[in-house]
Amino acid sequence: MGSLTKEEKSIIIGSVLGDGYLRIVPGRKNALFEINSSFKQKAYIDWKYEKIGRIVITPPKQRNGKGGRIAYRFSTRQHPDLTKIYRKFYQKKEKIVPKGLKLNPLIIAVWFMDDGSKCYTSYYFNTQGFTPFYQKRLLKILRNQYRIEGTLNKDKIYYRIRIRAESVPKLKEIINPYIIPTMRYKLGKTP
Repeated sequence: MGSLTKEEKSIIIGSVLGDGYLRIVPGRKNALFEINSSFKQKAYIDWKYEKIGRIVITPPKQRNGKGGRIAYRFSTRQHPDLTKIYRKFYQKKEKIVPKGLKLNPLIIAVWFMDDGSKCYTSYYFNTQGFTPFYQKRLLKILRNQYRIEGTLNKDKIYYRIRIRAESVPKLKEIINPYIIPTMRYKLGKTP
């Protein structure tokens, strides 16, 4: 299969920040990448499959989940490059944000398509799966690498990232070229 391309790595890293995950099957050497989403996101999952399909064994499939939920999912083959990403993003099987993480526009766009939303004049990243420590690290990375300002916003009992209104146009400018048509609704209308 060869090494993963920059685009493939970006899509996988953006997904790991969002809804995707990496794991190592017990007794196996390398990690694999999995996506398990709502069937409503079929076009988006199909886009991911199209972009990283060369390392996938079988195309995405519909699956009945708990409570009547219909899921749409696929997983990749095991790959040494996925193992390298796994070792950066997981400690004791818990997803973390590694020190020195470099974000590019495609990573941010995939992360936003996975976990982003618009509310009034702000954008949110639903990062409730990360501890506040790692959410603050993500805020610092966005500020240092892109001058995007944000805060932690409490959503019921968990925190998520809220992008400040004055940084929304900058974030939108960065990710806009990569947002696929079926996910453009997440951008909303901004000034």
